This record gives sequence, C-alpha cells and structure tokens, in this order.
Amino acid sequence: MPQTAANDTLKGVLERIRYSNDEDGFLIADLRPEESTESVVIVGKFPGVQCGESLCIQGNWTRHPAHGKQFKALRYESELPASIYGIRKYLGSGLVKGVSKGLADRIVKHFGEDTLRIISEESARLQEVGGIGKQRARAIKIAWDEQSHIRDLSLFLAQYGVTPSQILKIYKEFGFVAIDLIKENPFKLAREIKGIGFKTCDRIAINMGIGNDSAQRVDAGIEFVMQELQDDGHTAFPEKELVDTAAEKLEIDRDIAKTGLERVYENRILKQFVSDDSTLYCQLPYNFTAEEKIAQSVKRLQGTPSGLPPIKREIAVDWAQEKAGIEFGDQQKEAIKNALSNKLFILTGGPGTGKTTILRAIVKILKAKKARVLLAAPTGRAAQRLSESTGAFSQTIHRLLKFDPAEGSFTVNDTKPLSADFVIVDEASMLDARLASSLFQAIPTQAHLVLVGDIDQLPSVGAGNVLKDLIHSKKIPVTRLDVVFRQAEYSSIVHYAHAINSGEVSLPTPVQDARELVKAKDFQFVAATDQEDCARKTLDVFRIFVRQTLARDPINDAQAIAPMHKGSAGVGNLNEILQDALNPTSEAMPFGHLKFKPGDKIIQNRNNYDKGVFNGDIGIIESIDGVNGTVEVDFDGLAVSFDKSDLIDLSLAYAVSIHKSQGSEYPVVVIPLLKAHFMMLQRNLIYTAITRGKKKVVIVGDPVAYAMAARNSDSKARCTLLKERL
Repeated sequence: MPQTAANDTLKGVLERIRYSNDEDGFLIADLRPEESTESVVIVGKFPGVQCGESLCIQGNWTRHPAHGKQFKALRYESELPASIYGIRKYLGSGLVKGVSKGLADRIVKHFGEDTLRIISEESARLQEVGGIGKQRARAIKIAWDEQSHIRDLSLFLAQYGVTPSQILKIYKEFGFVAIDLIKENPFKLAREIKGIGFKTCDRIAINMGIGNDSAQRVDAGIEFVMQELQDDGHTAFPEKELVDTAAEKLEIDRDIAKTGLERVYENRILKQFVSDDSTLYCQLPYNFTAEEKIAQSVKRLQGTPSGLPPIKREIAVDWAQEKAGIEFGDQQKEAIKNALSNKLFILTGGPGTGKTTILRAIVKILKAKKARVLLAAPTGRAAQRLSESTGAFSQTIHRLLKFDPAEGSFTVNDTKPLSADFVIVDEASMLDARLASSLFQAIPTQAHLVLVGDIDQLPSVGAGNVLKDLIHSKKIPVTRLDVVFRQAEYSSIVHYAHAINSGEVSLPTPVQDARELVKAKDFQFVAATDQEDCARKTLDVFRIFVRQTLARDPINDAQAIAPMHKGSAGVGNLNEILQDALNPTSEAMPFGHLKFKPGDKIIQNRNNYDKGVFNGDIGIIESIDGVNGTVEVDFDGLAVSFDKSDLIDLSLAYAVSIHKSQGSEYPVVVIPLLKAHFMMLQRNLIYTAITRGKKKVVIVGDPVAYAMAARNSDSKARCTLLKERL
C-alpha cells in the first residue's frame, strides 16, 4: 500500500461488500464502526477480506461527488471477528462451503462468541447443533481450515501485490504448506505459478533478508532471464550473452553470474549445447529435448520405407485432376507427387497459390487407395478450415495426440503412435518446438508427414522456428508455390498480400470516413491521423461498414487485429470501446480492469488441458454468475465453465493481437496501423494480418505506417538449434 499520510483511524466490522475486484483487491464496502449502529462507506485495497472481519483502517475521510462521504483506506489490519454480530456475518457470508446464512445463525446462537474456536479446535461439537451430523461437521471443518489457510496466505502475500486470484492459484498448487514453502524459497512462485514473476519473488526475498548475490536469487534469476528469452521465441541462447544479460538484469558482478550458471547446469535447471563452431549455448531442458526429439524423428522417418500401398503417381495426379474438374499447375502436380513419394514433405506458399487444391487432391487419392489419413492444425479454427477445404475430418493437434491432464502429457506418443499411414498438418508456421516434438514423435515409422504452411507469416507464438529451420536445413523436400491461381474471383486481398511480401507499398486510395467504404471492394484503407482518431474510426468501421453496409454481425463476422496491446489504438482500449458499443447490456461481472458480460467475445490465453481449451481459442460468454464468480463460455459448441481462479486466463476478444490471430480466418478483418506502432511494423506482421481476411480487409491508419511495414523485412531473428541438430 502507498505510504501516504493517514490522518484518521477507523475500527469496525465489515458489514457488506458493494464491489470487489479480484485482480487487485480493490473494495467498496460498508463498515460498521465500533460503538455505532450506522455503517460508513470504505474504499481501498483490501485483498481477501470477508464480511464479518474486524478491520482497523488508517486513512482519510473524503467526499465523492456522486456517492458522498467515504473513508479512503491507506493501510489496514484484519482480525477474525470477536463479536457475535461479526461472527454471524462472517460465517453466513458464504465463505465456508456448506454453511448457509440460516445454519450460521443456529451455530452462533448455540456457541456464541466461542463459535470460531469451536469450529477450529473442537469441530466434533458442531453435532450439538440440530441438522449437523458427523459427515457435515467434518465437511465444515475441512472448508474452514481451507479458508483459514487462504486468509493467512492473503495476509502474507497481499503486501507484495499478489492478487486474490493468484493467491487461489498458489493455494491450489501448494496447499496448506504454501507459506512455509514460500519462506523456504520465494523464487519457487515464479517457477511454478503462472502470472507471478521473478520481480514479485525478489521483493518477498528482499523483505526476508535474502541477499542480492545469494545463490538462491542468482540461480532463480538466471532461469528467469532464460524464460524471458524463451518468451521472445528463443529456444537457446549463447552462454556468454546469457551471463552478460543476467549480470545486468540482476545487478550483480559477471563472475557471480558465471558461478551461478555453473550451479544451474549442475542442478539441471539449464542444459548446455556445443555447436559445430564450438559456441556454447544454454537451453531450458524441455527446449533442449524438444529439438533433439524432432531431429531424431526426422532421421527415423526418413530412414524407413513407406507403408502406403503402391501408387502410380502420374496416373493418380491425372485422376485427381479429372475429379477436381480443373487443370493443375506444374507446381501443384509436383507437390502432389512429392507428398506421395517422400516420407517427410513441406508445402509452403502464400494465399491463392493452390495449397487447398493440392491437399484436396492428396486426400482424394489416398482415400481411393484405402489409406488411413489424419488431418490436424494447431488451432480449432484452422482445423475447421482444413476440414471445410478438404472435405475430410480434421482436428487440433492437441486432440489428435490426446492430452491427459492427470498425467500432464500426451497419451499418443513414440510408444503409442498414431494409427495412420499419412498425416497432414496445416498452418505449420504456428508449430513451436515443444508441440512439434510431440507431433513428430507420434508419427508411426511407416507413415508420411506433410507440413503445410506459409513461412512468410509470423513465427509461432511459442519458442522455436520449426518450419523455417526444417526448410533451411535442406534435409526435407520442399515445394514453394509462387504462382497465384485465384484469378477468376480476382482478390485484391491476395494481390496486396503478395505485393507487401515483395516490399511494394502501393495502396488503394484512402477514404476519410467509414461511410465512404464500398460494399463491393474487398481491400480498403481509412485514413486516421492519431491513436484516438484511429480508435474512433475503427469503431465506426464495425458500427457503420460491418453492421449497416455489409449487414454482417459485428461480433461474430468481424475481427479487429492490432499490432500492439497498449495505447488508444491497441488491443486493450479497442476491446473496451468495442465491448461498450457492440454489447451494451448492463449485466456484467468485474474482474480486474475488465468486465465480462453475456454475449462477449473472449479469448483463452493459456493451454488449459483440464477444460480442453487452448491458447488462442475464441468463444462467446453464454452466462455469468456474479455471486459464485463463474462464467459459462461456448467455444464453437464446447461448453466450458470457468471459476474465479481461471478467469485470469481469459481476455476480451473483440480485438486481438496479430500474433493471436494466426491460424484463423475471419469474414471481415479490421487492422489499426499507425506510426506509433513502429516497434512492430514489420513485413511479416502486416502480411499475416492481411491474410487473416477471408472476404474483406479494412486498414485504419496512416499510409506511411503501411509503407514502413512493407519495407521492413528485418524481423527479429530467433536463436534456435534445430537446424544445427538436423
């Protein structure tokens, strides 16, 4: 809490919570002061407090223009309630599972001021109260103990900015020994709890007297730096540069960082790889293993004969061509024959170059030969598109490999491979090293694997550069399609996508207003001067062009995809203004800086194997239960329920980042693009954005920013070792 001067002290019982924010602990509530029958309004950060608790608050009286007199808290101390009134409030607040308000009244009436001690120390005596048997008494005691531990954990961690939802995650992970484990090694939190970073752990460690150059801190700090590099896409990093980076970030001597790295190797937190030119690289163990397993799988698959029945490839191509009713191009014929004759094969090319035609032909040929064909893609939407384009069943890679949450791994693997003769994976540019490793290991030795993707798109969100590394290794046959076939329905989306890939900066004539956008055109540009103007005009495109001109649903049929998260034209602000405009319902559940409403479009930001939803999955909120803090979401027919501790993984998805849009296509795509986005203005970024549009693309922004992106082909290089291993 900020150490501002507090002029007043207020003591009393927390009577009613009017508003609470589980992300930062902010509360608006009624407090009944000691010796008073009238409650007062308190505002401030009170993470984890419950009705009935006795609070001693330091702060200042203020007057809100709309809500009147309030006590603004700067610091507080909390105690379990001591009065019968407070105990009844506390126990009846729904805090302890199985204790309703009515039952709480009966328990307190029987035990009085001794109630909480009885539950804590002599819970068997609860059976003295009518309606409570042995089993129920035990359940109340278990729920009470759990809540007590969570409360203690809240009081211990709230001062470090750990949010209530994170505290629930910590308790779920570590249980009643959480505080002891954190005191023993605060850096354990950064390693095992998503959302809690090294800096938070560092504050706890400093408070506990752990030194700046202690082995605990240095070792955890080196791992933290390596994880940050992984978040930037690297699967490896030169040892010398890692030592320099760690010394700088941790503010320690280079020699201390070097000694720490030796300990980290010894404890197997990082692994070392020596390249052919004797450069030493560091890798997190799972990235080391992932790249190694991919290389081994490539060798295994290429070193064994095909299990396909005999296929006369020339005749098969002619047959597929006749079935399709179109003349295949030379590159398309070559690609079909390559896929049928090589155990591993890569097909790459931009939009309109005929990848779909090739895949449809391959599937038809193989099915005619009674071969077992499996199709998959990294995301649900990409898998759906693959099904629609080939006419064959397709699924996500996670579902194909059958993830088992109990085991924490895929059940289809090298010991229990897929039952298939031929596996096709689309949108392979999205494959990170770890997912690719699991996929490659699950391919049966006699089977073929075809990877289909566009290497000019952004690389995977996860660490690695798998498709490019496989191509650049020159160990796998590749067909790169560069002839555009989509001419009959001439698409200017395809034209501009290929133009930007060639560094051309030509654009359609910009219009000044969404009302000037034309229904018949599929690629248009609305000029905007600054971030506020861009945000306003982006909203107009949804309200006027999508909803009125195109008569489309602006929530389900259109998608804003932005280069950056921050700023008025960033993902965060666009989500707020689009939510208010497109889903104006007043029913809402606050969560952190967000509010969730029925009808909202949301995105899952982390793989949740227990619930079967994965990073990048988009759904619609069906209903919310503000009392229990649950949200029901429909992910393309899959109904999923989220409780408060899971909501941290959800965001609004009226606007998403261009990275998050990979693997998806939308009828209408709206792209805010300004010079303020200069950090992200790269050719592969804007190319990826444009190619997400199926029917219409509207760019809102500055033509100069578009030109900057088109000219900038220098995307950040990722440090990976897959090519080296191959």
